[in-house]
Amino acid sequence: MWNLLPNLYLSSTYDIDFEEMYRRGYRGVLFDIDNTLVGHNAPQDERSLALLAGLHDLGYKTAVVSNNKYERVSSFADPAGMFYVYKAGKPLGRGYRQAIEDMGLKSEEVFSVGDQIFTDVWGANRAGLFNILVRPLGKDIGFHIFLKRIIEKPIMLVVILRNRRMMRKFEQMSER
Repeated sequence: MWNLLPNLYLSSTYDIDFEEMYRRGYRGVLFDIDNTLVGHNAPQDERSLALLAGLHDLGYKTAVVSNNKYERVSSFADPAGMFYVYKAGKPLGRGYRQAIEDMGLKSEEVFSVGDQIFTDVWGANRAGLFNILVRPLGKDIGFHIFLKRIIEKPIMLVVILRNRRMMRKFEQMSER
């Protein structure tokens, strides 16, 4: 069960304090695409492009780690100058490790952001990465995702309770 719990849970990717994460030594961010940066199957939009450009300006390297096919992932990542791994096999850790290697970073310098417990969180934990679970941006499309969300509900109760404690700890560390 512990491999299914994120290090942090936030309402949106766009609520992450990337500057604070950078101060803590992170230099790379691995993203899921659908419902993490944009809605399901949505193209890059101004908001996601601005976020990614800002991250690159801060000094971050960014990558997409996705179970989607080449066409979806490359058409999303290329315009933003991101590294990417498609058909990543999440929740296996190999896609995460490949992206970290492609970026030329160490795993302790990278964190992951995604919206699904059974792929994004579990995969990042298996790869030994700090990870942030975010609420899905759009509506889920597809019966398999709908089923996963139902199964995730009891785990989300634990995540929410644990997250309150983690947020207090994170804030205390930031005050130092």
